[in-house]
Amino acid sequence: MRRFTLFALIVFALAMGWMFALGPSGTQRAQTQFLGVIAPFLEKGSELERKITDIHRGLKKLEELETENKQLAVSNKELQAINQTLRDLEVENNHLRTAMHYRERAAFQLVPARVIARDASSWWNTIKIDRGSADGLKSDMPVLTESGLVGKTTTAIAEHAATVILISDENCKVASSIEGTREQGIISGERGSGSSQPALCMRFLSKTANLKPGQKVYSSGVGGVYPAGVFIGAIKEFRVRELDGYATLLPAVDLTTLEDVFVVLGKK
Repeated sequence: MRRFTLFALIVFALAMGWMFALGPSGTQRAQTQFLGVIAPFLEKGSELERKITDIHRGLKKLEELETENKQLAVSNKELQAINQTLRDLEVENNHLRTAMHYRERAAFQLVPARVIARDASSWWNTIKIDRGSADGLKSDMPVLTESGLVGKTTTAIAEHAATVILISDENCKVASSIEGTREQGIISGERGSGSSQPALCMRFLSKTANLKPGQKVYSSGVGGVYPAGVFIGAIKEFRVRELDGYATLLPAVDLTTLEDVFVVLGKK
């Protein structure tokens, strides 16, 4: 290392001596030649510096774009959540509007009620609503929606709550008739597994009924509990048994998603 330093000092001294020996004009020529030699290297160095600066700017822009992209992703999720909430509110609003129009048009005096409880062990048998004796409810009052019949109130009525037996329960029996025919029968639920919805069945039909899928079934008004003309469901299948005709029905009301119902207090 010391030898290299000594050699460098000697070379520097010789160069300085040579520069002084040249005089002013010689020194200027030497400087010009030296600059001519190193100019390409200076240009390349400047170009390299510009490239490095451009790369640095590009990386900064990429970081900014990445940050902006993350912010946009968060905003997009927020907008999706808001949009879904608005769609849910629109569906609920349309449902309530339809229910209110039905209440206005109905020939019955209706009390709106909300489902407040439903036991998993009796899912297809009963529901509990937030109306009771304080609202004029008594036992054996029909319960329905704008789509059709749901069931009827039971004797379990408190001041501000009541239990409703559903038409899917085998103990809930409805006298009914079939549109476009003189056929009448009794509709009730049919016992099924705990995880599947019980079928609605219509018994005591004539063997010659020859019913077709899609024919509508309404309450007949016989028995005095259910008013005539309430939609119950549509024929799914008809078959002849040993003693009578037998039909299964698609219920008019989706009993799996009950939220709001009406209780029939009487005629208007």
